[in-house]
Amino acid sequence: MCGIIAVLSRRDGRTPPTAAELWTLLATAHDSVATDPVGAASALTAVDKALRGVPGVIALTNEAEIVESIIAALADIEGKVAELEAEVESGTRDDDAAVIALRDALWAIGCDRIRTAQEVHALADGASEDSFNGYLSIQRALSALDRLEVRGRDSAGIHVMVSDHGIAVDDPFVAQQLSERSNDALFRSHSVRWVDTTSGPVLSFVYKAAAEIGELGDNTAAIRQAVRNDGLLRAVLSSPTAVTAVLGHTRWASIGVISEANAHPLNSEEHEATAGPYVVGVLNGDVDNYADLSRSFGLQIHHQITTDAKVIPTMTSRRIGEGLDPVEAFRRSVNEFEGSVAIGAIAADRPQRLMLALRGSGQGMYVGITEDGYIIASEPYGVVEETDRYMRLDGEAGGEILVVDLNRAGLDGLHRRSYSGAEMPTQDDDVLSAEVTTRDIDRGDSPHYLLKEIQESPRSFRRTLRGRIDEHDGTRVVKLPESSVPTAVRERLAAGHISHVRVIGQGTAAVAGQGVAAILRDLCEGDLDVDAVTATEISGFQLRADMSDTLIVAVSQSGTTTDTNRTVDLLRSRGAPVIAIVNRRGSDLAVKADGVVYTSDGRDVEMSVASTKAFYAQVAAGALLACEIATSAGVGNERRRERLIRSLQEMPLVMEKVLSLRSSIAEIAAATAPSKRYWAVVGNGPNLVAAHEVRIKLSELCYKSIAADVTEDKKHIDLSSEPLIFVCAAGLQGSTADDVAKETAIFNAHKATPIVVCDEGQTWFSVGMVIEVPVVDPALGFILSAMVGHLFGYEAARAIDRSALPLRAARDVIERSIESDETADDLIVHLAEDIQVHIRDFEEGVRAQIYDGHLEASTAVRVSSAIGFVRSRRPVEDFAIATGNIGTPELVIAEVVDALSAAIDELTRPIDAIKHQAKTVTVGISRSDSDLVDNALVQAVMSRGAGRDVVSYRSLKVLAALDLAVADVTGATRYGIVGESISVVDRDGIATTLSSRVDGDPALTGTKRYVAEQRDVLVARGRRDDRTVILVPETKAGVCTGLMLLHVNFHDHVSVDDARTFLQGYDNRYERLVDWVTETEGAFDEAKLAEVSVADLLILPISETANHWMS
Repeated sequence: MCGIIAVLSRRDGRTPPTAAELWTLLATAHDSVATDPVGAASALTAVDKALRGVPGVIALTNEAEIVESIIAALADIEGKVAELEAEVESGTRDDDAAVIALRDALWAIGCDRIRTAQEVHALADGASEDSFNGYLSIQRALSALDRLEVRGRDSAGIHVMVSDHGIAVDDPFVAQQLSERSNDALFRSHSVRWVDTTSGPVLSFVYKAAAEIGELGDNTAAIRQAVRNDGLLRAVLSSPTAVTAVLGHTRWASIGVISEANAHPLNSEEHEATAGPYVVGVLNGDVDNYADLSRSFGLQIHHQITTDAKVIPTMTSRRIGEGLDPVEAFRRSVNEFEGSVAIGAIAADRPQRLMLALRGSGQGMYVGITEDGYIIASEPYGVVEETDRYMRLDGEAGGEILVVDLNRAGLDGLHRRSYSGAEMPTQDDDVLSAEVTTRDIDRGDSPHYLLKEIQESPRSFRRTLRGRIDEHDGTRVVKLPESSVPTAVRERLAAGHISHVRVIGQGTAAVAGQGVAAILRDLCEGDLDVDAVTATEISGFQLRADMSDTLIVAVSQSGTTTDTNRTVDLLRSRGAPVIAIVNRRGSDLAVKADGVVYTSDGRDVEMSVASTKAFYAQVAAGALLACEIATSAGVGNERRRERLIRSLQEMPLVMEKVLSLRSSIAEIAAATAPSKRYWAVVGNGPNLVAAHEVRIKLSELCYKSIAADVTEDKKHIDLSSEPLIFVCAAGLQGSTADDVAKETAIFNAHKATPIVVCDEGQTWFSVGMVIEVPVVDPALGFILSAMVGHLFGYEAARAIDRSALPLRAARDVIERSIESDETADDLIVHLAEDIQVHIRDFEEGVRAQIYDGHLEASTAVRVSSAIGFVRSRRPVEDFAIATGNIGTPELVIAEVVDALSAAIDELTRPIDAIKHQAKTVTVGISRSDSDLVDNALVQAVMSRGAGRDVVSYRSLKVLAALDLAVADVTGATRYGIVGESISVVDRDGIATTLSSRVDGDPALTGTKRYVAEQRDVLVARGRRDDRTVILVPETKAGVCTGLMLLHVNFHDHVSVDDARTFLQGYDNRYERLVDWVTETEGAFDEAKLAEVSVADLLILPISETANHWMS
């Protein structure tokens, strides 16, 4: 999975705000926080808006003291806001929304506007204010790339295209720079191209960083430094007329090695070929057929550029060179790509237009609309620093193409169409409002979002309790509003009309639901039937016609979980009241539910795939709801509820104490996680909830299939595997704790490795590694077990990932050598010496059993064998003997890289993302194939005996397109082919009444032979009877083994869109027809497609079909 970013910015003619204007607004905010917090937030928002764009950068950099003064003013206001927030938390004020708005605005000014101005000033490095527009575009791109790196960070790059710059090519400095930087055929960092176009010269700059080993932020830091040091770029951007378009990318390599040559953006230049129209492009996903396209189009791609993304600019350039408009050239090119893709491209002929294309599973793009242009990113968090208004593109429904035109503003500059070319107008309701700000997604100093989010969990827990606990006569009680627990639900509980409570959810939310159910059971003391069930289980197996006696508590972080929402619909239709515990305001679940208890502040964003802080907030919200349910139902006792409430209020501080144990937890994880192959998590009572939650996180983070069992049951299951066993035992007391200690001793006796989480001061646990946590209410101890488990999972994943460092370092050495243009013959001579330090570290780790837990034995053997080849005095000969293949230095080096890559892949633990998200193309293909198989014409073929194994994917696509042309199938003849002979296998429909030449002559000749040889679907008309037919080849292993001849009736005429679609899908007839007509007529009138008969469109030679357009 990769990330795409693009920035197109016009020059902003707005006058920079004056210091006096800013002070007035800041003073208004300061003075009104306590009395009018909404007005104060509005004043701060006005400051934020005034400081956006180039005018804001100028205002913040013109006077040295202005930034310090603003920061001081913000600090004073922050103090006022903290006082207001304390009142909100104490329950004396109900201004929660205003506090959020104030904090958003404070953050935007202090962390977005001021930081942006400082970064632009640093990039410009003394250049004039005229340069700020270009440098601001670059800063916006780099800031977005920093956030998108969670999608992949092994390389990154930005391309800066500058038009209308007014720079002379014969200027001595320019000429020298071009001479030094224009000849790198691999288009690596610091490369420059001068491109002459019909609208004037365009300059192309590229900056890249590729690093096998590194941290989030390293790549963009390197790119910043390169931009800052580029004198030619500074001179070009300083032109008062210069217009800048930035296209950027952060990569998770799936095809092609990690190198600057493979880092995106890539340009359209072909190796040792005449330059064509200049295009640059980026890719998220995989172009599955890139190698086939490269061969079929004869693309001359440098052998060191091995990424599939190179076909994007080269194919688009080829088609522009054939005379097509850049947008049409782009559309035709992306239509050739198979796989799940998101693509961005800019052509030098149209430097102020960005072309985007998306098609396939999981592909999305967010087009942010700013006052001075557009910012585009693969995720909404890539655009929210600059705008809260964006349009989302979706590749799921057949694909979309969007042209972003900087010469227009807002929606007027967004031109959307389908892959077929049909217009898809943009409308006001296509524009969405962002639900988050950069405050929600800032990683701060944390190395990973996951750690940041675990560390934020106490705050989320505290915010969830805020304003919901009151005190009456010295007794603390929960007070949830009518919007959370409607009066009707309270009355039905009080009257005993509700006797069952079911807590539902999926994944982590379902586990949090188990915790909520456990707390409610404890409070109800058996007077209500309480259970936690996954949403799919209750909808599949536990529905009753009348469920009005059952209160449903539906838990979801996003409120958009399909399984949960569908179940809620089913339950409500049967009379069950629903209360939702959800994070996102306005979400589907919040709308469906009768009442909603929001977690935290209703927009607690998690960037890491592994959700953690949502779990704690959901349990906190559920505990409050449990108190309300018990109170309303009149069950349990008030004293028990108050003890629980007090413990809930103490929990954030206790959680912070657990966080302080991170270093000792990290030591345990490093000592155990890398070397243990089998893992399990156990718990009993409420701690079984923690066991299930920890199992999910360990599985997500460490890529293990992990069991979660009842502690006492583990000895009956799989101790023979000698697993690492994480024992959740926080909150256990007395004999139960004693029993768990005995179970742990049994684990230890069976050579398992127990890690125990228990209360401070426990004396029962004398074996295994013990992590002690503060003592809390026994009903809430599982929260602390889960938190230790989350920290353990994070540190375990880091430890496993670190074990790959020697292998990454070795591969990095090889890849840098390959990129240095050294020949394979020379490289193989010293390769073993170059990597020996790193390989020695790996071999020492193997001997120390560090790799036993996560590296497959076959992979370790492969690495060892590959290293053995290069250590040999005859590496090529030894390789040939061992593999049975022809040996060359290139193949030996490739085997070493492939072996290292296989091992690295098995050991990589990316923490914030999922490793194989880079392979979402597989999902996209299978879904696409499934959609094709469901097509009526495809089914007409398959239902007559041609299985999916003999109908090629290419034929499926053609048949699916032709389905729009076919009115009905009247019969079929299926033929078998063996060598040069053909015979009838089966007939049906009208074919049973027709004779065939094959009945008397088995020779494979004529049209049938042509189809068998070409292995392509053919539409034809019978020479004797004028019947229209479709011939479909059946192939195995590249050999035609049969034909399916369908007798069909075509529609007389169809719509323009349908005609365009089936012509594009069959034999490239649409493009051929357009080219033929425009050759003589100058323009192609699409409307005539609806006037020409379908049979003529498909069967006549293109030259005859084109006659319908002749004037």
